[in-house]
Amino acid sequence: MTEEVQVTTGTIESRQYAHPEVLVSTEWVAANLQNPSVRVIESNEDSLLYPSGHVPGAVQVDWTVDLNDQVRRDYISRQGFEALMARIGVAPDTTVVIYGDKNNWWACYASGSSSCSATRTPA
Repeated sequence: MTEEVQVTTGTIESRQYAHPEVLVSTEWVAANLQNPSVRVIESNEDSLLYPSGHVPGAVQVDWTVDLNDQVRRDYISRQGFEALMARIGVAPDTTVVIYGDKNNWWACYASGSSSCSATRTPA
């Protein structure tokens, strides 16, 4: 038996997310690719996804190498995260947009930034 999957489309506002203010559309990302105060980050558990194609100008944050402490086998410290953000061009006033596989959007909240958004990719 084959299951039928219904795909719902619509604007972020029409989807009734609990906090739509933290989401941006792919159209918003496209319109802000050249905005120097916006940094687009791709973070995947699958390390082959970024090299196979990504949003123009997006930087890669490698889940295993960049976000995990290689000695403690835990997430990097706040100081490590701040150093990573500085290395990839994120300042306190930068709007961060993060996308990737496995619901890694939560990583943008690790820094405590109030200017962090996640991209909802259309189905």
